[in-house]
Amino acid sequence: MLSAAEEVDRAARRVREWLGERRPRIAVVFGSGLGGLTARLAAPIRLAYHEVPGLPSPGVAGHRGELLAGSLGGTSVLCQSGRLHGYEGHPPARVVLPVRVFARLGVEVLVVTGAAGAINRTLEPGSLLLLADHLNLAFRSPLAGPALPGEERFPDLSQPYDPRLRALARAAAREERIPLAEGTYAWVLGPSYETAAEIRMLDRLGADAVGMSTVPEVLAARARGLRVLGFALITNRATGLSSARLSHEEVLQEAARGGERLGALIERVVEWVGTGREPTEGVGDGPRSQS
Repeated sequence: MLSAAEEVDRAARRVREWLGERRPRIAVVFGSGLGGLTARLAAPIRLAYHEVPGLPSPGVAGHRGELLAGSLGGTSVLCQSGRLHGYEGHPPARVVLPVRVFARLGVEVLVVTGAAGAINRTLEPGSLLLLADHLNLAFRSPLAGPALPGEERFPDLSQPYDPRLRALARAAAREERIPLAEGTYAWVLGPSYETAAEIRMLDRLGADAVGMSTVPEVLAARARGLRVLGFALITNRATGLSSARLSHEEVLQEAARGGERLGALIERVVEWVGTGREPTEGVGDGPRSQS
């Protein structure tokens, strides 16, 4: 059996071969129902997960299971359309294999997206949440076990989501006239939706939204020193905050409706980061409260 480091080496060789002369510095992970955002890519090339050693196809509807490389906002990017989840039975190291490959190939900035349920009552389905912090309530980490080459053994998570990138996201939201809240995301393992009692607990712990992904990739990225920007698209109200019955179909439908606005924000931020151009308004780095 290959070690985690050997699996990363093997997968990175295949992806590097596929990329050819492309050397993207920015990677984007598209979560549930958000694969349609890849339509914004110019001149994309595609590589199915099953063509990458050690990377199985996702088993969840709304996750395409392919890597794409192309241009977004005039900047070369590498995209992960669909992700793997711990609730599918994948070990944490498998879930973050794409991110570790991105880091091995020279990616410096990771943008993560995902669908989430609203706990904060000011968040409506269809709204966008800029991630400022997170709660790891799945109580597992892809960093457990031997430290991989190039990964920090004890990464500092005092600022898991880069303040400068968050400031750019807020500036992009102002320019695009897109409402953007900011808050804390709670990662739970799933696959069942939470009980009303669990949502009350998460509310008391300070979570604004809850989902079943995102955090593993952030942990792996920060251990490699990547700067991270995170968004959650609110697809539903959490259990106990609405009389509606929760379903994955609802999540996919709401993600498709709200994805266009999220895509506009990501494209603008990628353009600014890739070209080094500043937005028309000044950008501050200070934290913002939930809006």
